[in-house]
Amino acid sequence: MHSSAVFLIEFGAIILGLGLLGRFAGRFQFSPIPLYLLAGLAFGEGGLLPLGTSEEFVAIGAEIGVILLLLMLGLEYTASDLVTNLKTQYPAGLVDAALNALPGAAMALLLGWGPVAAVVLAGVTWISSSGVIAKVLGDLGRLGNRETPVILSILVLEDLSMAVYLPIITALLAGTGLAAGSVTLAVALGVAGLVLLLAVRYGRHISRFVSSDDPEKLLLVVLGLTLLVAGLAQQLQVSAAVGAFLVGIALSGEVAEGAHNLLAPLRDLFAAVFFVFFGLHTDPASIPPVLLPALVLAVVTAGTKIATGYWAARRAGISAKGRWRAGGTLVARGEFSIVIAGLAVTAGIEPSLGPLATAYVLILVILGPLTARWTEPVAMRLTGGGVRKTAQAAAPVPAGSRGSEPQDALDDRDALGRS
Repeated sequence: MHSSAVFLIEFGAIILGLGLLGRFAGRFQFSPIPLYLLAGLAFGEGGLLPLGTSEEFVAIGAEIGVILLLLMLGLEYTASDLVTNLKTQYPAGLVDAALNALPGAAMALLLGWGPVAAVVLAGVTWISSSGVIAKVLGDLGRLGNRETPVILSILVLEDLSMAVYLPIITALLAGTGLAAGSVTLAVALGVAGLVLLLAVRYGRHISRFVSSDDPEKLLLVVLGLTLLVAGLAQQLQVSAAVGAFLVGIALSGEVAEGAHNLLAPLRDLFAAVFFVFFGLHTDPASIPPVLLPALVLAVVTAGTKIATGYWAARRAGISAKGRWRAGGTLVARGEFSIVIAGLAVTAGIEPSLGPLATAYVLILVILGPLTARWTEPVAMRLTGGGVRKTAQAAAPVPAGSRGSEPQDALDDRDALGRS
């Protein structure tokens, strides 16, 4: 009875604190994610007042938070959108891997950690945080922007790449033979391909099966199906996030719209818990010794991510403002980077790799929402875009001349989801 009361007090304090932090962030119009992370640092390992009783529940809630973030992102797009974007954006995925994995590998080799650690750190710096970015897109009202499908395509390519990368890195860390590693990789690729095939070919049937006029039944079926698919995917060495995203892709029409409205409050709750959980498992004392290399790596790879998004959006025909928004949004790293570093820490290949990865991710998970918000206005000001826009706005516009508006203005008007 006593432990139950302590749990309720701790978890209630966490939720209340998150609500107050979110209200504070909303008043100053910036994302609450950095505040959630700092709150986790304050009350986690080595913090001011470590939590104990509610930690296990928070861990489960954090995992559900990532799953719901990716499900909601998938609900924004149809299976045909996904296939089209993957076909057209795979070069961006290759550029993304080259620009962002190489700095991590180079840093590990410069620190003398060896080739296996280099492969691990390459993964840490390569993969953007789908969870953080999904939250940021929602917070900034950009889910309907023209550049958002480009961002989504890169995130999906990264997440699907994890189905190949994680089995490889697991085999390297364990010293597994080629045969065993090949079997693990084949299973992962087969499962990811099967789920994608079902989502693309049988999405309408899945939507019909899930559909219900009763909101309670719809909520239970969609949430249960998502958690089931995510769990099966993770059990078979495929990311739970990929499974949840593909469930969202498979649902369409009124079912997708209804599920989105019902699940939005749950997503916000558990997503906030995820970010707190990340901070709870970061010991502040482990950060200072590796802060300098982590900071250097963060600055370099923030620049390479911005370049990746800019190039991909330009290739898709997005205007300059959308290109900068795409680049700034991709900066955040998070859940996958921590998973990759955790595998290396468990294997014991390099004691400093874990703290370095934690410091690196913490820097970019705080910086990411800021770059998403400010990269475009800063870049446009520096490049003179803001001056040109002011001049164009001051000039008289003849009647019926909407077709002659600058592409940037049209691009903004097409951003249906922006507030």
